Amino acid sequence: MSRSGRRQKKKKNRKALFAVEMVILALLTVVLLACIWVTQKFNLLNRRELDSDRLFTANEVNNSSEEGDESDTSSDLSGIELFALVGIDYREGNEAQNSDTLIIACVNHNAKTIQLVSIYRDTYLNINGPYEDYYFTKCNAAYNQGGAEQMLTMLNLNLDLSITQYVTVDFTAVADVVDALGGIDVELTREEVIHLNNHLQETSEVCGVAYDPIELPDQSVFDGAIVQTFHLDGPKAVAYSRIRQTAGDDFRRTARQRNVLNKIFEKAKTAGLGTLDSIMNAVFPQVETNLSNTKILSLIQPLLSYTITTEEGFPTRYQSGSELTVPVTGEDCIVPHTLEQNVIELHQLLFPDEEYTPSDTVVEYSQYLEWETGFTEDTMPDATDYGALEEGVTYEEAEAQGLLDNSDSYSEDDYYEDESYYEDESYYY
Repeated sequence: MSRSGRRQKKKKNRKALFAVEMVILALLTVVLLACIWVTQKFNLLNRRELDSDRLFTANEVNNSSEEGDESDTSSDLSGIELFALVGIDYREGNEAQNSDTLIIACVNHNAKTIQLVSIYRDTYLNINGPYEDYYFTKCNAAYNQGGAEQMLTMLNLNLDLSITQYVTVDFTAVADVVDALGGIDVELTREEVIHLNNHLQETSEVCGVAYDPIELPDQSVFDGAIVQTFHLDGPKAVAYSRIRQTAGDDFRRTARQRNVLNKIFEKAKTAGLGTLDSIMNAVFPQVETNLSNTKILSLIQPLLSYTITTEEGFPTRYQSGSELTVPVTGEDCIVPHTLEQNVIELHQLLFPDEEYTPSDTVVEYSQYLEWETGFTEDTMPDATDYGALEEGVTYEEAEAQGLLDNSDSYSEDDYYEDESYYEDESYYY
């Protein structure tokens, strides 16, 4: 090859190398900008480091009770992570911060699934730590009494778990997410629409929007168990998730909350970058968590491909109703019957591959409840499905099945309540 040919080849090589360097530089610039953008967004979160001296896990407490005992009673299985999702009402002037919503999210990275289990807020559990006297009361009081540490300790010791990660949100954040995603579609009965509209009066005021109730379709085509699909904006989604006046009471209210969460999750999977940016700007300032930036980043991509497979409530075996619980506990609450059996079934649900034996702590709590209430293993009820939504039928299905002449008729006059009933803070707690 001539000298001039060699010079031309070197020039071509230098140009190619320069082009590669420019591409790499451009990519590094994009990555750097993305990191800056993500960091700025994550800085909007309210970060809180937990006090390790006040947070106890089932492993820590039960393994320290007997020297040399290294058994794992908390289901700390490889590839499975547990998170506590907490909804708090930070309405202006509302000093009480009981957990309005408490959900355990079990993320199985092996099966690529998410299980959601609502802990009914009126469940009668010990909310004190392991080295204090028992204080059995409604479990939603734990957050108000001792913050995230006491709430997590309550879950861990009563349910034999080791949850150390949590996320707390104000309920108005849910409205912001739903609005940013363009709303969600939910099947409602006539009864639910009426109660949704009643709750919407106060919810709209808190969210700072005009009251815009759903117009009730004609009763001749929308009554009883018949459902129609309605498009809910943020305030309506929150109002829907607060309904507990229908059959199933608070048990079904938690099912509605999980339904909203599921629909948000599915819509977020396909949301564009601009939508996600809007959500982060609006919602992150209303979120408190101990998750690090690194942890959040490691979860985002996997979770978007996972599927929510389970939505249930805890406990499934219980005694409730003031006529049964007030005489033995002094509270209108939900008494696990028995706690030990409910915890066994919870572990079977979340960790089917686990060989689980209840810890001494759970056994002792369960025995105390039996002694206090008289609700013993001999009289243990069957598991209920009140924590699940009822299946409705469309008008066409009802007509085909001859269900249009049933007596389950709902009118606004039957179900409308005084506005103060829906604004009363004690109603929510």
